[in-house]
Amino acid sequence: MFFLLSKILDFVLLPTVWLLALLLAAFLARQPRRQRQWLGAALALALLTTNPALVNEALLAWEHPPVPLAALPARADAAVLLTGITEVDKSPHDRVYLGRGADRLTNALWLYRAGRVRRIIISGGSGAVLDKANAEATELATLLRLAGVPQRDILQEARSRNTRENALFTKQLIAASPELDTLLLVTSAFHQRRALGCFRKAGLQPLAVPAGFLSTDRLSTPAYWLVPSPQALANLSILVHEVAGWLTYKVMGYL
Repeated sequence: MFFLLSKILDFVLLPTVWLLALLLAAFLARQPRRQRQWLGAALALALLTTNPALVNEALLAWEHPPVPLAALPARADAAVLLTGITEVDKSPHDRVYLGRGADRLTNALWLYRAGRVRRIIISGGSGAVLDKANAEATELATLLRLAGVPQRDILQEARSRNTRENALFTKQLIAASPELDTLLLVTSAFHQRRALGCFRKAGLQPLAVPAGFLSTDRLSTPAYWLVPSPQALANLSILVHEVAGWLTYKVMGYL
């Protein structure tokens, strides 16, 4: 039930849904004054949610900042790679389609190939409402093997459907491998806050390795401050989804 309700909440909070609701209200309004008010509200919301500077400032405030290599152990026991980066709805299912956040995979692979971690734990089944052909952990394990990571250094947890289950099921997996002590948690920068909270609540103390940043360095160009950007709206939708998820987890006691 929680899983389904979280999906509904995601939809309700989308900025595009609010924009459509305001435009629909303007269309249905009988009084011209009311119609102008609804249209004005829609225009204001559109300008705010597509402004690159405003959205970037919000992302900079929320995302976990980059972690220098000097702040990480010389050689950790494992990198925990969270899924949520493959296009599970794309067919044919004889290959892996990477989507937004693929930096999670490349960062985990880089840590391994650079000798900074001994093993990679992939945590994630499918976050889709309906069952899919393959678990994401299985698909990412295939890519890691093709990239030269031997099977013996890849551990898979393919049951979890959300961040809380990532933490709980990873803890169960690690319980069978007590030699895995020092962990690096690799996930998107905007997702690190919730992921770290869940893992710590589960009794694990991983070090954060944020990847897949949505934010950029601040710019002084006119376009950055004034020109509306559809990408800004897309990034804001991701941020709203994540903040809503974090608040929901906090209320539920998952953090």
